Amino acid sequence: MRRDIPPLDQVRRITQKKRDAWWTVLLVDPVATPLVRLTAMRTRITPNQITWGAFILGLGSAFFFWLGDWRWLIAGAVVYHLSFILDCMDGKVARLTGQGSVFGAWLDFVFDRIRVMVCGVALMAGQYERTGDELYIWLALAVVGLDTLRYINSLEIFKIRHSMRKQIKERVKEARRAENEAELAFMEDLLRDNPEADVEQDLQKARSAQGIAEAAPQPAPQVVDLHQEFRSRFPVYLRMRSFLLRHRIRTHLISGIEFQMGVFMIGPLIDQVLWATVVSGALLLVFELAIVYKLLLSTRDFTRTIDSFAERGRQAAAA
Repeated sequence: MRRDIPPLDQVRRITQKKRDAWWTVLLVDPVATPLVRLTAMRTRITPNQITWGAFILGLGSAFFFWLGDWRWLIAGAVVYHLSFILDCMDGKVARLTGQGSVFGAWLDFVFDRIRVMVCGVALMAGQYERTGDELYIWLALAVVGLDTLRYINSLEIFKIRHSMRKQIKERVKEARRAENEAELAFMEDLLRDNPEADVEQDLQKARSAQGIAEAAPQPAPQVVDLHQEFRSRFPVYLRMRSFLLRHRIRTHLISGIEFQMGVFMIGPLIDQVLWATVVSGALLLVFELAIVYKLLLSTRDFTRTIDSFAERGRQAAAA
């Protein structure tokens, strides 16, 4: 039994994300976090082993889904949620015990995608055998396609935002270098321009000025807001965002997690797989389009920010 595991409150601070999906915050973390502490204290299970356990349970839920009958649908939904709890536990155990690895992150990502694909195909295949409705074949393709689209969209948006931030940081560095060069003066240059100057007196003044500059407080960092236009168009978003963040809930209310739970938990539990999948998919698309629209407005803020740096450069050159 390990003795270095902190109390539960501290485990929550270490393992839980500052922002997470509302399904995870409300329905998973209250169960997963205590289990993470017990797992770390009383076992030698590694995060990768938990990832494998979540994957195997996911395959078990797919088998239940494939059987098709509503009783097996309920069993599949319960097992799928247990699989998701384990899937949330592997990262928490890694953060708590320091056993995280790049390979573990890759394994978790790949197994998640395979689990969604296998469960989606098995669920819709079971309902097709049960009803003979060919619409379930298209729903299987839709579930796999929407999950893939969500990850591709998320990855590309992350790359674009990273590129914008990188370009702005480079412009800030260039501007600071230009300002430093404008304010910098070398004693050799001053003496060349004014040969009659008292060298010792100038050196003392330079040391004095340097001491004052070192004692002065550091200027506040320049703040660049790439969501200014979005916030100005949707002021209610700020109030909603503040409320949600106080409860660790991210503003992307229908993400991949809620989509999966709508398809693989809510639909099977109420025996309404078709409508639960359609509604979950539609809501996911709405929120993904909202993210794309927010990115569009952010690129406009980015263009204005870059133009402002260019204008400052022209003004500095003119001065």
